[in-house]
Amino acid sequence: MDSLHNITTYLSEILEVPKDLLDPCSENYTFKKVSKNHILLQPGDICRETFFVEKGLLRMYSIDKNGKEHIIQFAPETWLISDRSSLYFNEKSKYYIEAVEESEVLLLNNHFFTNMIEKFPQTAENNDLLLQKHIRNLQNRVNSLLADTAEERYMTFIKMYPDILQRVPQWMVASYLGITPESLSRVRKELARKNFLPN
Repeated sequence: MDSLHNITTYLSEILEVPKDLLDPCSENYTFKKVSKNHILLQPGDICRETFFVEKGLLRMYSIDKNGKEHIIQFAPETWLISDRSSLYFNEKSKYYIEAVEESEVLLLNNHFFTNMIEKFPQTAENNDLLLQKHIRNLQNRVNSLLADTAEERYMTFIKMYPDILQRVPQWMVASYLGITPESLSRVRKELARKNFLPN
């Protein structure tokens, strides 16, 4: 556990598991190093784990009937990513989860959070709050795709993923935003003209 700084912080500071009881938590996850472009989940699979990113960057995406990719989510360090429909309802996944960079990932089994709450009842409230924040973010993302301008979506993206721009190609950002790379280039030029310079 000592070398896994991010999961230790997540469990102790976010879920409030007592630090002297962290080791038993490791019974419910496995550690995996994955290379860039490694596929952790693909369509047709049943998702069996939630992936916690200890180091690196993952993305979740689908491919439509015309072969176009649609990125649903990025997951940098300390983020969780999973196909919840497949994980909780035993449905075949429609998505890919792929490593954008060489990454270190913890595979949390599907009993991880249930077991956490059974062992540490005090984690239930924080776990529920995290779930509600995740649902809120999904709702906001759907509304943004339906109602916001490309520029507004880009600004929201920068706030949500402040360190992603330097780590992914522009076509991935465009895919996440639901616009073409050409439209993204125009948005960036317009923001530069307004003297907006993202980190």
